[in-house]
Amino acid sequence: MALADQVLRIGTPVREWARTQKREYTNGEERPLGGDLAAMSVYAGLVGAAAAAVRASGRELPDRIPLGDTVLLTVATFRLARRIAKDPVTSPLRAPFTRFEGASGHAEVAEEVREHGGIKHAVGELLTCPFCLAQWVGTAYVFGYVTAPKATRLAALTMTMVAGSDVLQFVYDAIQNGGFPTQSEGVQPED
Repeated sequence: MALADQVLRIGTPVREWARTQKREYTNGEERPLGGDLAAMSVYAGLVGAAAAAVRASGRELPDRIPLGDTVLLTVATFRLARRIAKDPVTSPLRAPFTRFEGASGHAEVAEEVREHGGIKHAVGELLTCPFCLAQWVGTAYVFGYVTAPKATRLAALTMTMVAGSDVLQFVYDAIQNGGFPTQSEGVQPED
């Protein structure tokens, strides 16, 4: 039996099983299970390739990451994932997969996935979800930290400073707009 025939013989029941799973999972909704599987495969492939590159370079993995670096990378991951997913300036990255719906909070946009089903849907969901992007961004920071810790700390510091600045902008806006009560509004200092 030729290899093509064997692949077809094995592939047919696998495809039928996948169709059944999709039909039972989606409950009539258009869900991009194939696109999600492709995105997971790309992620796994990139992580595998990066891990192989780190191993081939002979770099030692850190036994532990200091708490300060962990906090720095965590805040930077939050800020960069949100910047990619919601910032008006990064709209060109999302435009092929999303449709602008309007403003969404301070300096953020709301977008909807343009196509339902398939790879474009899966990519659109990924690019508009800061929670989903955090996995990718965090992984990139970790591999950066292992291979170029000084440069990665510097890049992470930049995004952490932006996140801190964002908090200060919200506090300033709240003060300007009367978001914090003052003594003249009936708040008395405690003795």
